[in-house]
Amino acid sequence: MPYPPPPEQPYDPRYEPAAAEEVVERTHPRIRIVRTVNALIHLVCAVFALVLAVHIVLVLGDANSANGFAHLITEWSSNVSLGLRNLFTPDSEKLRTFLNDGLAALIWLAIGAILTDVIARIGVPGPRRVWYRRRSYYG
Repeated sequence: MPYPPPPEQPYDPRYEPAAAEEVVERTHPRIRIVRTVNALIHLVCAVFALVLAVHIVLVLGDANSANGFAHLITEWSSNVSLGLRNLFTPDSEKLRTFLNDGLAALIWLAIGAILTDVIARIGVPGPRRVWYRRRSYYG
């Protein structure tokens, strides 16, 4: 003898199928452009600071200046040193390079931070993001 079907249960919201919330961000094309420009500025400034830091390490480690890589880094770092190569003139070449190129690297990082902040403030007025929640049911 088959079992009778179970009686209909009254609606109880506690037993709804699990709902997954998805946070969706709507961004204006102008915001995407500002973010892309800022990312490029960060990248360029970070690469310049990295080149200066690598040059400091090579000088502190007495790298062979005839080596191709060391020569490339030395030339590139002289081009991005912001004219600070002779700002400090101690007797030690290592200390001179550390102070001058170290300061130039810090200035490049500051330039990147200031530029991206100014561009974000000018390019994206008002609220930075618009968020809303959307519920989707599975089951």
